[in-house]
Amino acid sequence: MKPAAFDYHAPATLDQALDLLRNHGEEARILAGGQSLVPTMAFRMARPSVLVDINRISALAYTKAEGNSLRIGALARHAWFETPVAAGPVGALLAQVAHSIAHAPIRQRGTFCGSLAHADPASEWCATVLALGGTLLLAGPDGRREIAAADWFQGVFTTAIEPGEMLAEVRLPLLDPGWRCGFAEFSRRAGDFALTMAVVAIRIEDGGMREVRIALGGIGGRPELASRAAALLIGQPPSAAIAREAAACAAADCDPQDDIHAPADYRRDLVRSMVRRALTQAFAA
Repeated sequence: MKPAAFDYHAPATLDQALDLLRNHGEEARILAGGQSLVPTMAFRMARPSVLVDINRISALAYTKAEGNSLRIGALARHAWFETPVAAGPVGALLAQVAHSIAHAPIRQRGTFCGSLAHADPASEWCATVLALGGTLLLAGPDGRREIAAADWFQGVFTTAIEPGEMLAEVRLPLLDPGWRCGFAEFSRRAGDFALTMAVVAIRIEDGGMREVRIALGGIGGRPELASRAAALLIGQPPSAAIAREAAACAAADCDPQDDIHAPADYRRDLVRSMVRRALTQAFAA
């Protein structure tokens, strides 16, 4: 099939893009990488009457380590992260995650911020930003506003973005060397959407875990934190036994979806395995 008819605009500045969004409201959609939007348009699952192509806005194509944050612009491509864009555990984690995203041609074109804006429950970047406690910077008709990753995801392909806004930047904390990260996902074939994934970030001090975040993706309508499993690890030294216990806790607490790709019980078992693997990886870092 072919997309329904639409008007095409290619602004050269962010202000021009925001003017188009303001003028056309909910009829307009942003085009960055297009790896999710274009297929849905081709099948006419999405029918925007106006397409705002931001690829000529060179000011949005960046990753910058500034102070204690990694700033990621709206045109940063998945492939940029295949080699660490920052020193330390966050750069290493992003590189590991990037290699698990789809296939090489998609990684060359798709964007980090586009994944967050699309909010696919099986997106690796969505779970990663949630695990790291990232912040999203929105640009809109009333200026700029920030929203925490925990408040961004509201349901399947649904976020806290308001009409006329666009996601201009994501900021991730640049964790110090006391932090360790891990990532594990399961898909039927390389490049397929993950049925389940786990991303963990742990701060270890004096032999014990002092801060822990565990994010799960691919199991429901949005990524979620395994808060009780994380709390179980606080104060404990890293060990295979405590990883198994936390993984079992995460599996017991989650409410995975039952669909054509996998039954809920299968996904729950995958949660147990992926959390254990991600924790084991972090412990060994």
